[in-house]
Amino acid sequence: MADANTKVVITQSFAGWIVTREGWVLSMSGTVLVTGATGFVGSAIVRALLARGLSVRVLARPGSDRRNVRHLQVDLVEGSLEDEASLRRAVTGCASLIHAAADYRIWVPDAAAMLRANVDGTRTLMRAALDAGVGRIVYTSSVATLGHAEGGSADEETPSALADMVGPYKRSKFLAEAEVRRMAVEDGLPVVIVNPSTPVGPGDVKPTPTGRMIVEAASGRMPAYVDTGLNIVHVEDVAQGHLLALDKGRVGERYILGGENLSLADILAEIARLTGRQPPKVRLPRLPLFPLAVVAELWARLAGGEPFVTIDGLRMARWHMFFSSAKAERELGYSHRSAHQALAAAVTWFREIGEVA
Repeated sequence: MADANTKVVITQSFAGWIVTREGWVLSMSGTVLVTGATGFVGSAIVRALLARGLSVRVLARPGSDRRNVRHLQVDLVEGSLEDEASLRRAVTGCASLIHAAADYRIWVPDAAAMLRANVDGTRTLMRAALDAGVGRIVYTSSVATLGHAEGGSADEETPSALADMVGPYKRSKFLAEAEVRRMAVEDGLPVVIVNPSTPVGPGDVKPTPTGRMIVEAASGRMPAYVDTGLNIVHVEDVAQGHLLALDKGRVGERYILGGENLSLADILAEIARLTGRQPPKVRLPRLPLFPLAVVAELWARLAGGEPFVTIDGLRMARWHMFFSSAKAERELGYSHRSAHQALAAAVTWFREIGEVA
């Protein structure tokens, strides 16, 4: 909100939004549509919107796990990113949209299906939102689309290219974000892009690949590690970052929503402290693990399920995936809690649902 001494110049008024020349949203009414709302990040966004007193509509796949929204006061619409008619029904009458839905897996047996959901589905949804007159959009991308900073922290300007993207998930998110940015420039799509880092915390029902790592470490089933690093952020901080982007983000810009940079060794040591276990002391080299990953992926294709180690995962582990949220802090007023708090919340959650003894 602008303070009492700020001269406010109104430049746009649409679908319940009033936006100043500086891009600050002064008021909002109407329904917010959230895709991916039954998932980890999406459900945290829904809870944050409801806490603000907003009307929320959620898009849920038929037969999806709805534990995260079961007791929330939301308008639930069934549909999917592959079903254009359902997307058009969902956006009708909505003032704003937060598109958090994505197929997020490090390994998939069918990369084409992931591309259809993450790229084609995003394009179709954005077109439907434009046609329905949705006034404000936040697209949930990922730090996976960004480049790597040797010995430092990458930011929104760190260069990257499609050739740098390891695996179908990263490629799909890179292509989807590029399409969203194109539509912002060419079609006037009123979209702000956010790039969460590695969220952890309550609501990780699937769980995510990072959540599975926390479960394994908290259960004492991770005797060794590779030399890599992650940016750990509490999922509720990521959710608040989405609302800040909805309020204050500049159209066409992207904002990293991250937390604290930690080596994998430090992450595992923190989980060990939280659970009263001994942290793993064996650091494995990456290269000898590639044959094991080949066998694990072949077995997963034959028997189903997901491999416990993947080729793309080992390729990504080459980098310390460290990022800076300085732009979001400066422009949006974003803040985050410590990695200790985020990991403690995740361990508590997994204990509560019985994943960790």
